[in-house]
Amino acid sequence: MSNPQVKSVGYQELKFIADGGAILGSGGGGDPYVGRLMAQQVLGTQKSVPVIGIEELPDDALIMPIAMMGAPTVMLEKFPSGEEIPKLLSMMERFMGKKVAAILCIEAGGLNSTIPFIAAAKMQLPIVDGDAMGRAFPELQMVSFTLGGMMATPMAMMDEKGNGATFDTVNNGWTEKLARALTIEMGGAAMVSLYPVTAGQCRDYLIRGSLTKAHRIGQIMAEKGGGACAALVEEFNGVHLFQGRVRDVERVSEGGFARGTVKLEGLGVFTGREIVLSFQNEFLIAQEGDAVLATTPDLITLMDVFTGNAVTTELVKYGLPVNVLGLPCDPIWQSQEALEMVGPRYFKLDFDYKPI
Repeated sequence: MSNPQVKSVGYQELKFIADGGAILGSGGGGDPYVGRLMAQQVLGTQKSVPVIGIEELPDDALIMPIAMMGAPTVMLEKFPSGEEIPKLLSMMERFMGKKVAAILCIEAGGLNSTIPFIAAAKMQLPIVDGDAMGRAFPELQMVSFTLGGMMATPMAMMDEKGNGATFDTVNNGWTEKLARALTIEMGGAAMVSLYPVTAGQCRDYLIRGSLTKAHRIGQIMAEKGGGACAALVEEFNGVHLFQGRVRDVERVSEGGFARGTVKLEGLGVFTGREIVLSFQNEFLIAQEGDAVLATTPDLITLMDVFTGNAVTTELVKYGLPVNVLGLPCDPIWQSQEALEMVGPRYFKLDFDYKPI
């Protein structure tokens, strides 16, 4: 089902996008609430950010993704100052030798669905209705632009203290390794600008309409509350994978990621059944014994049974009753080349991907 494109984002629209972004975050990407509050503070109640389609920009227009990198558990406690963004953009404009024409969300899920609005509001730039994941993924080479041969570098990185660094790497896998190591030294989270692309370069690889989709999901959550899971299944061709109570959570911050498992015991029609979810920032797989219910790159998201709110991997806790929602990924991730980058076997899970 297609919805009319969101044309501008103000105070209320940001809330819908943050709530929808938490669903598209597939359990990870950081809680969008923090980014939403920061963007709302910049915008106030009167201003808004214009949202444009990629086709509205000339081919040579420079589009700049802005994002937070690091472990979501760290991002709960170590907020960006907001001062990083103007510095990052000026660094990138010097590198590229041209002015930024528009801001882009590199991922539609989690914190990075709202952080770019801070940049757009501060720099008085439009934001593109699209992203390069259609969800959140844990590693920075896991974007549709990589499939199109686009480079993550030049990349700029800055922490909340004002320390900055730039990268020029041989491929996007190396960008991930080196930037992740520096993120750890910067305290586990940092603001980054990467994948500087022109509108012409990225047109065929952009996942279009993802901000409008996040906004629509947020609207459904506001309207339906505890019934949001069923409504999202119906509207977005999803699957209600499970309903259960959290029986156990194991979670560690390791190598710049939040990794762990969540065990659920069934409720309602699922009583007597148990499933296990594994995550690396985002949920990677849902298993019932040896049976696989869903895997990456499809989205696996927990939703509070009573409120319908998304429950991220850093907020899940013992005793919480949740629905497990499965949503299909964007078709761009179903090719063999894409699955080698974001499929189960990349994460050392011994399963082939089967679309939900």
